[in-house]
Amino acid sequence: MKVITKALLGVGALALSAGIASAQDGVAACLITKTDTNPFFVKMKEGAEAKAAELGMTLKSYAGKVDGDHESQVAAIEACVADGAKGILIAASDTKAIVDSVKAARDAGVLVIALDTPLDPIDAADATFATDNFQAGLLIGQWANATLGAEAANAKIALLDLAISQPSVDVLRDQGFLTGMGIDTADINKWGDETDPRIVGNEVTAGNEEGGLKAMEALLAKDADINVVYTINEPSAAGAFEALKAAGKEGVLIVSVDGGCPGVADVKDGVIGATSQQYPLQMAALGVEAIAKFAADGTKPAPTEGKAFFDTGVALITDKPVDGVPSIDTAKGTELCWG
Repeated sequence: MKVITKALLGVGALALSAGIASAQDGVAACLITKTDTNPFFVKMKEGAEAKAAELGMTLKSYAGKVDGDHESQVAAIEACVADGAKGILIAASDTKAIVDSVKAARDAGVLVIALDTPLDPIDAADATFATDNFQAGLLIGQWANATLGAEAANAKIALLDLAISQPSVDVLRDQGFLTGMGIDTADINKWGDETDPRIVGNEVTAGNEEGGLKAMEALLAKDADINVVYTINEPSAAGAFEALKAAGKEGVLIVSVDGGCPGVADVKDGVIGATSQQYPLQMAALGVEAIAKFAADGTKPAPTEGKAFFDTGVALITDKPVDGVPSIDTAKGTELCWG
């Protein structure tokens, strides 16, 4: 499809000169997201479409049926290569399962940029534009630990993760949270091997509200005294809250990651104690600019200094700040939110 909506985004890190931008007519690009229903990926699509329109590029968008549907993503990669796309932006559902397809696309001369979720290994893509997901988890873990104070030593923690396949974003957020709580993560490259008695268990949510509700119910059946809940994202946090409410549990500390407008509203309303906000529109817009630059002169994007990826930023959102953990309140978070 030819994108016709025009918009300007304040993402000058990879800004193109007017001459290069005007030369992009006819350049084809693809965006492949995990789903087309999660507000995070809806906003990502908006950012890509707006930047493609601004640069006169053609953008095709694809999405998995559910989070974890890597088969649809593989088919989309193949379709993009066959259609002559110059670049592919992908938020991978399974960071290992698509690596061979990504390699085939790169071998065909297509620039492949991972958005939000680094591939495994990270250099399987030409570049990654993402939140520092470990930092996102670390911030909510540090906040929860400081909020609990001395009672952190007696916490009973539920970990609501994404998928059994443990994509990189899933591992990074979980392990960041545990690190922030001062818990030994054992092998930091996977979740679920920790031995700290404060951890009640891990359940997967598929990143949606129904999954969050069922995961929370399962963990409450193991221990009804859970008082801290980590969630992979805000839809799963909303489901966890409903399960806790149905069980008559009040005062449970819920933390999450995303910073979408519904999630920020949940922080304001006390459903979520704190969330780490990320910026999907910027990820996608920068990705489209990078494809345009690559089409113009073959230049590939460089990572942020000291990191293996281009860091698009993260901020902790809470109305209950704690000493030593930087944060912004929900008023500011609402100005910056998406969805």
